[in-house]
Amino acid sequence: MVIKLENVGITVRDLEAAIAFFTDLGLTLVARDTVSGEWTETAVGLDGNHANIAMLHTPDGRGHLELFEYIEPAAIASEPARPNEIGMHRVAFSVDDIDKALEIAARHGCHPLRGVATYEDLYKLTYLRGPSGIIVMLAEELKKS
Repeated sequence: MVIKLENVGITVRDLEAAIAFFTDLGLTLVARDTVSGEWTETAVGLDGNHANIAMLHTPDGRGHLELFEYIEPAAIASEPARPNEIGMHRVAFSVDDIDKALEIAARHGCHPLRGVATYEDLYKLTYLRGPSGIIVMLAEELKKS
C-alpha cells in the first residue's frame, strides 16, 4: 500500500484573515469553494455541514493546508490548544528568514509564545499563535546543507 500525506485541515473563525496570514508567509492560495450536501456529511461525519474552504500550497508544492470556515453547523469556539495537549499539536513551516517571517506574523497580531530559540546550532525556531489561536511553528535552518 502506498500512503502520502495529502494536506492538513484547520478550522478557522475567519477564513479571510487566515488566508491573509498564510499567503503573507509565502503560501499560495490555489482553490476556494463552498461545500455542502450529502457527500460532505458522509465524508466528514457531520450532518448538515456547510463550509467555505480554501486550499493553500507551500512554494515547493509539497505542503498543503486546507482551511475550513463552517457556516453550518456553527463553529464551536474552544480555548486555544497548548503545546502539551493531546490532539492536533501544531503546523510547522521551514522559512529561510525567521526574523522576516516574524515581522509578517506580527502584522497579523501573531507573536511568539515566548521567544526564538536555537536548537544545537542547527535551527532557530519558535511557536506562535496564528489565526484562530492555532499554533504555528517557524524554523530557520542555520547550517544550510
